[in-house]
Amino acid sequence: MTPTRVSEFHKPTYPALAVSVQNLQVGFAGSSGRTGLTEVVRGVSFEVRPGECLALVGESGSGKSVTARSLLGLAGARAQVRADTLELNGSSVLGLSDAAWRRRRGRDIGLVLQDALVSLDPLRTVGREVADSLRLHTTLSAAERADRVVELLRRVGLPDAGLRAAQLPGTLSGGQRQRALIASAIALDPPVLIADEPTTALDVTVQAQILDLLAELTAAGTGLLLISHDLAVVSRIADRVAVFHDGRIVETGATAEVLGAPSHPVTRRMVQAVPVDKPRGSRLSPARLPVTAPLPPRSDALIDATDFVPHVAPEVVLEAIDLVAGFRGPDGQRRLAVDQVSFTLLRGETLGLVGESGSGKTTTARLALALRSPDFGQVRLFGQDWSTLTEKRRLPLRPRIGAIYQDALGSFDPRWSVGDILSDALAVSRTVSRSVSRSERMGHTPVPTPARSPAPSPTPSPSELLDWVGLSATVLARRPLELSGGQRQRVGIARTLASRPEIVICDEPVSALDVGVQAHVLDLLDDLQRELGLSLLFISHDLGVIQHVSDRVAVMQGGEILEIGPTAQVLTNPAHAYTQSLLEAVPRLN
Repeated sequence: MTPTRVSEFHKPTYPALAVSVQNLQVGFAGSSGRTGLTEVVRGVSFEVRPGECLALVGESGSGKSVTARSLLGLAGARAQVRADTLELNGSSVLGLSDAAWRRRRGRDIGLVLQDALVSLDPLRTVGREVADSLRLHTTLSAAERADRVVELLRRVGLPDAGLRAAQLPGTLSGGQRQRALIASAIALDPPVLIADEPTTALDVTVQAQILDLLAELTAAGTGLLLISHDLAVVSRIADRVAVFHDGRIVETGATAEVLGAPSHPVTRRMVQAVPVDKPRGSRLSPARLPVTAPLPPRSDALIDATDFVPHVAPEVVLEAIDLVAGFRGPDGQRRLAVDQVSFTLLRGETLGLVGESGSGKTTTARLALALRSPDFGQVRLFGQDWSTLTEKRRLPLRPRIGAIYQDALGSFDPRWSVGDILSDALAVSRTVSRSVSRSERMGHTPVPTPARSPAPSPTPSPSELLDWVGLSATVLARRPLELSGGQRQRVGIARTLASRPEIVICDEPVSALDVGVQAHVLDLLDDLQRELGLSLLFISHDLGVIQHVSDRVAVMQGGEILEIGPTAQVLTNPAHAYTQSLLEAVPRLN
């Protein structure tokens, strides 16, 4: 294949069909002593025309991502891919060699993956990552490649593009990493683009920019295969929708028809689960998760947010006082990530924290968890100093404040099974509890105990923890890489519940989940909050989720909280222009 000049990027030629799939079947050969073939895609057929967007939607594990990866020769080493037709740009890709696939990927088809942190090399700068396909497939000079990289990063809405090109992926926020990944995928303007959850980590304003960019690409003739759990996003950009369930397409058609008047029960459940404009406390899933293990008993001493009466002051369980935290960038300049941030979190309430990528939300969460010390200011936990304590004195309180992270895969040891991960969390919790009890018996309680604390309850088993988040005990033997993104996130929530926390910092806890699982998890968190009196600091770029889960909401931009107040007040009658711009960018089902 002859390398190209940059002028040729914008002159692709398109066949009659960008993608043609007929009777696709994908199975995986057994491993680790298992025999037989596990079929995950069963007779799937669809087409994508140039200039058209087809969205594949469905639950985690329904087969949509495996289907898309089969078009790239990336279904997996143990995958057996069969089809009557599997064509890309009018040419069959069945049986291609690895070398042939390497020539096709990037130039003829681009891929944007869901997990940017895993997809980007942590040891290479963003600029080198984006420039890779330019180096391999074009005759551009090094200087021309550098200019093209900056152009691409600007095109996907990454601020300070020249500076970001010199940074490592780990120094960027989740949303910034995702934008860099999209820039890499479109570097050669491929005629077909597969976007697997391309806006998962993005705040609504940047999401709108990316969706506009994808719309521009399709308008110019690119065939787009969009995989997304966000039906509102799908409603905004997709021409047609194919709904996956158990490896099959159960419903397909024009987007407005499928989402406006769904005929299949799976599609109807997905539409019901969309949180946008659903009031606080309303259920998104048709029924409670099938929990077989009893939930931990709730202590009568706990006060739920709904128990508050005007003459009783609610208990403040977490307080941030004038927090300031900064970092030094690769250019040597110091920048503030958090600037004079103050808020309180009450027992039994959910405080939503929303803002664009890089606004300081995650740094605020790390300060609240005492994973980083503030440059100025203070965090108080249950009325006691928290940020100023030594780690030895924090240890007895650590089980009482937990966290659910955005990147579940990055927070797991990939060598451990799910059973190992949950057993370790339970063992750590028991060890800390024994240490605290021993100190109390000896009269050396290291940290004053708050007046209100939950009554002790029996320690759950790993399988019971999985029950609480709607996963089968069969998952215990699997490793994180063998799970779908949604399954990994639910395991992360189960691990957090192991220590019976009273406060949970939720940093994008449902951003990686399909809409159905997201609904179950949000309902689960609501159930646990009511039964345990949990206090949640809920961080999300998704205003629909924030609106649904929060009692109060704080809006962040540039490291500052611009406004804070009751959710209905802030999101119905915002006092700040930035909040208004967020509301206007929220995608809704049409």
